[in-house]
Amino acid sequence: MTVKIIPIADIRYASRVPHVPAQIQTPSGLLADTLGRPLRDLRISVTDRCNFRCSYCMPREVFDKDYAFLPQTSLLSFEEITRLARIFVAHGVEKIRLTGGEPLLRKHIEVLIEMLAKIKTTSGQPLDITLTTNASLLAKKAQSLKDAGLQRVTVSLDGLDDAIFRRMNDVDFPVAEVLKGIEAAQRVGLAPLKVNMVVKRGTNDAEILPMARHFRHSGVVLRFIEYMDVGATNGWRMDEVLPSAQVIERLQTEFPMLAVNPNYAGETAERWRYADGGGEVGVISSVTHAFCGDCNRARLSTEGKLFLCLFASQGQDLRALLRGDFSDEQIGGAVGHI
Repeated sequence: MTVKIIPIADIRYASRVPHVPAQIQTPSGLLADTLGRPLRDLRISVTDRCNFRCSYCMPREVFDKDYAFLPQTSLLSFEEITRLARIFVAHGVEKIRLTGGEPLLRKHIEVLIEMLAKIKTTSGQPLDITLTTNASLLAKKAQSLKDAGLQRVTVSLDGLDDAIFRRMNDVDFPVAEVLKGIEAAQRVGLAPLKVNMVVKRGTNDAEILPMARHFRHSGVVLRFIEYMDVGATNGWRMDEVLPSAQVIERLQTEFPMLAVNPNYAGETAERWRYADGGGEVGVISSVTHAFCGDCNRARLSTEGKLFLCLFASQGQDLRALLRGDFSDEQIGGAVGHI
């Protein structure tokens, strides 16, 4: 006789249920960590699934047809996500970025965006809502996303050469469809639009200049990201990292560049602009020049675990509080003590 085991919770990631304090303090909108860094940016993963198999993120040899993705019941509902968003906004969050996996794979994502768009910051301003996508579905969804209240998007695109791009996404997806998505997003006003290129030495670094040429004078902010270690799944090696300083050196062989001041404290990208007014680029030096000192971000996983760092191995299980007998005030108090 075989025994079927049905898990009642996803236990693949270490987590603990945060303590709910006996005395609750009203959020001041000025929540900061022990280093005095304020919380301004919340990244919310809405799905653990993706239709690409990029080697640096979800390599096929790990995320194959037998990989056990989260069951639907483990995912936070739109109502739960919105409830947590309100709690975090009361603590000072001003921007929410929806991520995945690929967030556009989450059914009816427009409904969630419409719910989030109704939230105001502590200063009464509209919440800054953005989304990171591989753009495979963006051409079809750009208008509905804009209508729902999404303000802008960031597109992941690792090269313009179709053979290189197909090899990197490992599902034979053509680069032309991503470019159509970018054009659709610009057309409906999802701007300013950013394009992120993960640079992997020996794989796609020859695409740096072609990408720069393509997006100059387009209104798109192109950002180059150092290939980084995101866990035990991508076989990361330091010799495959092309430092951001060398990216700028390559750009300057063709385009004079000028450094630009950050838009705000805690911005991840070091900003540069073309001297001839052709636009802006950024470099994100996650390996050679980490930006931990003024980090103002936290991330919420698909199943409701709060992580205070991209590289954290243990999260705080907020889903347990959401699905327990706790009020918003109590959950807010718990968040304030994490």
